[in-house]
Amino acid sequence: MTPVPPERRSLWLEEALALSNEESCPPLQGEVRADVCIVGGGYAGLWTALRLLELEPSLEVAIVEADVCGGGASGRNGGFVLSWWAKIGTLVKLLGPEEGRRLASASADSVGEIGRFCEAHAIDAGYRADGWLWSATSPAQVGAWEETVSAAESLGESPFRPLGREEMERLSGSPVQLAGVFEETAASVQPALLARGLRRVALEHGVRIFEGSPMTALERSRPPRVRTPSGAVVADTVILAMNAWIAQFRELRRSLVVIASDMVATEPIPERLMELGLASGLCVSDARLLVNYYRRTDDGRIAWGKGGGGLAFGGRVGTRFDGSSPRAKAVAADLRRIYPQLGDTRITHSWTGPIDRTPTALPYIGRLEGRDDLHYVYGFSGNGVGPAHLTARIVASRVLRRDDEWAATRLPERPSGLFPRSKVGAFPPEPFR
Repeated sequence: MTPVPPERRSLWLEEALALSNEESCPPLQGEVRADVCIVGGGYAGLWTALRLLELEPSLEVAIVEADVCGGGASGRNGGFVLSWWAKIGTLVKLLGPEEGRRLASASADSVGEIGRFCEAHAIDAGYRADGWLWSATSPAQVGAWEETVSAAESLGESPFRPLGREEMERLSGSPVQLAGVFEETAASVQPALLARGLRRVALEHGVRIFEGSPMTALERSRPPRVRTPSGAVVADTVILAMNAWIAQFRELRRSLVVIASDMVATEPIPERLMELGLASGLCVSDARLLVNYYRRTDDGRIAWGKGGGGLAFGGRVGTRFDGSSPRAKAVAADLRRIYPQLGDTRITHSWTGPIDRTPTALPYIGRLEGRDDLHYVYGFSGNGVGPAHLTARIVASRVLRRDDEWAATRLPERPSGLFPRSKVGAFPPEPFR
């Protein structure tokens, strides 16, 4: 990843950088030493740095970030702070009922903990705990959630409330919603403001952050060395928290597909949204495979996203995943189909970005070559705002070799094509994807 020009930023990052009066984090110059070097300044990297220092305040932690903190997926997503309850069936299949329920419950706890963290550290990220609608906008989508609801109920849990057409229309403001379920434990944020807020708190805790410092090489020496264009970090432990850009590592490439997700935002129309009943930060996504996801922003826009854009080939996440969305017209057309009342509303912003999609849509947390000094976390599959808070606990406990429930968490390290004892299959090799 290379720095993105200001004119090619997302609406979120454009707003966050315009509002900020932040300490600068110049590129790395020369060689520095650290206990832990984290590659990637998004949610996964920043939360992990903060968790490490919560557990071991004396640690020297450095972050190298190719762009600016929040310049990747953390500053381009829809701002949905979701749990893993929608993945409870997969969690149980992989980990068993007890561990699956524990992780789903812990991920729901993370939703609230993120809000409390923002309040405690004066991060004005527009956190609103107004829930999530999983909806159907066509007959084929109706009931897509039933297996998930049943899996949760079999564990004695009821995170989802079924809704009929009338209530769906009332909550969403859309006349084309047919049915759905509501999960109360969900929130929305302005995602780049959250990322930049985490950056500020990390700096206050002594983390050294080097922006504009893409990793050019990972030397697997002992200790390992992270090289950048003008320097290097020598660290006892390296953590790769690179989102889709981790596909550059050949041994991990078949464990994910890098696919674009595209977003548009309307002009501010707060009065019209109030007329539709859209007064909250409610998150909505439909049951399509190439999902539509959308919500109201604090300044009265609709921010609308759509998964399933272009694919990266050979692990190369190039500039085609930056800037304005090449699918903006198609994304806007879906918005107007769901909200025909807004057919004349102007689209003022569009952007695109890469998603690190795994076969299970759950992240991998593991070690390169089985080494205790080379860790990775990736594969949030479009749901990283909330779960990155949880995975930080797992990664930090493993790095510090703690004997606790987080270090013992048994999420797969890689798919079975690369890691035979896993229950998850790998993606086929290119070009057959």
